[in-house]
Amino acid sequence: MTNSRPNFAKTAPKAFKALIGFDAAARAGLDPALVELVQIRASQLNRCAYCLHMHTSDARKAGESEERLHMVAVWREAGHFFSEKEQAALALTEAVTLVSGGVPDDVYTRALEEFGEEELGQLLALIFTINTWNRIAITTAKVPGTDERAAR
Repeated sequence: MTNSRPNFAKTAPKAFKALIGFDAAARAGLDPALVELVQIRASQLNRCAYCLHMHTSDARKAGESEERLHMVAVWREAGHFFSEKEQAALALTEAVTLVSGGVPDDVYTRALEEFGEEELGQLLALIFTINTWNRIAITTAKVPGTDERAAR
């Protein structure tokens, strides 16, 4: 069966290019390991296999341990694998990704304490972008393991 869904990069190139710029701006100044953890957790929650495959591969290439990668889905129960700052980021990622009930004040306050205002703004932008990428990949039926970034 072939994928009859549109290629977002080709059908909406201006929006795609703008999103790439937003994504790059969101990452600026954030720890690359933290970036991958956030993107992995959001992709798990959104059930985006394409992005999950991409970001676990990127994390491995950046030196992330298999042990920590296996613990991201259960980070609350395996907190000792993650720093306080990473735990705050993962909690905020969950709250923003599953936003239907709002972002709890205690989650936001913890993240603010760990990151400060400017870095928290960057983290929020990162969470917004991965959720957008997840929705694009899911909607357009991207196939895990077919990372097209090298083709750009």
